[in-house]
Amino acid sequence: MKTATSVKTLLATFLLLLALPVLAMNLQQAMNALGPAKEQGLIGEQVNGYLGVVQDSAEARQIVELINDARRAEYSRIARDNNIAVADVEARAGQRAIERTPAGQFVKLDGQWVRKR
Repeated sequence: MKTATSVKTLLATFLLLLALPVLAMNLQQAMNALGPAKEQGLIGEQVNGYLGVVQDSAEARQIVELINDARRAEYSRIARDNNIAVADVEARAGQRAIERTPAGQFVKLDGQWVRKR
């Protein structure tokens, strides 16, 4: 059962990746593609609160760019609403993202991409 789900996820991701060059991705599509991209090791979390590209591809870069733009806007809003520095919000968000990343996915620690254990 788990294998069938993994195959379906892989197939869906593959089909999505084939379609991406033809269609420009919007934020919702990027959010939907994020989970599979992380599971495949294409994208990882960083301590600065933003996503990073682990394995370079146009699709991974587009997902990262769209989601990081949304994160940047949200971090700025949170900082403004709470009268704190954006850097503080980014640091806290990065810490939480690293903590919540499941084992086997990539995180960037000390400038190096590593699989979380």
